[in-house]
Amino acid sequence: MRYIYGPLLSRRLGLSLGISPIPFKTCDFDCVYCQLGATLSKTKTRKEYVNKEEILSEIRQWLKDNPQTKINYITLSGSGEPTLNSRIGEIIQEIKNISSIPVAVITNSSFLIHPEVRRSLLVADLIIPSLSAVDQDVFQKINRPAEGVKVDEIINGLIDLRKEYKGKIWLEVMLVRGVNDDLRHIQKLNEVITRINPDKIQLNRPIRHTTVAGIRPPDKRRLNKIKEILGEKCQII
Repeated sequence: MRYIYGPLLSRRLGLSLGISPIPFKTCDFDCVYCQLGATLSKTKTRKEYVNKEEILSEIRQWLKDNPQTKINYITLSGSGEPTLNSRIGEIIQEIKNISSIPVAVITNSSFLIHPEVRRSLLVADLIIPSLSAVDQDVFQKINRPAEGVKVDEIINGLIDLRKEYKGKIWLEVMLVRGVNDDLRHIQKLNEVITRINPDKIQLNRPIRHTTVAGIRPPDKRRLNKIKEILGEKCQII
């Protein structure tokens, strides 16, 4: 199959069947911690990169071939930013029409600034957006976004998502030593997260090889201090 992968055992989602609705490494970020390597197509253009019906055909076939496999989530993520696919909302709705398996979306949050993108995700059962910086300079260093992407706008998009979305939001924070783990930055991050009000805060860190030299996770002591600052909703994954 071209667009389905797994199911994989995820630390967060249990047994997850992945769907990639965009071509490999198509994204508006080029994150220093990405284990898949450099972004090949850095773009802010939304379109139907992958035909919706081809994705749905593969899902139907997989469900038919694996009736006994107990999946926790069908997850739209893949090897880039899934909300670049302009028909993601239709894909989610069609999946829910043919299956009772909960649908999750993992996103870098950048397109949540657009009301039509937020609306397209409202039918999902779980959204896992990321926010690893609240300062534009730090944002540039860790996420290396396409030109014109502003972290303040992303923060406002996340706040608006929480107002509009009735499902679960698990906010991911990816921590890189010496880049975004300064405690002053974490205090600012905590203030922003309070405004976003996610159901969970999940601290992640690079534990696999990346193509950028010198990318390391915070040490255990710093990680635990960050968890303490971010409060009872926070967990280290």
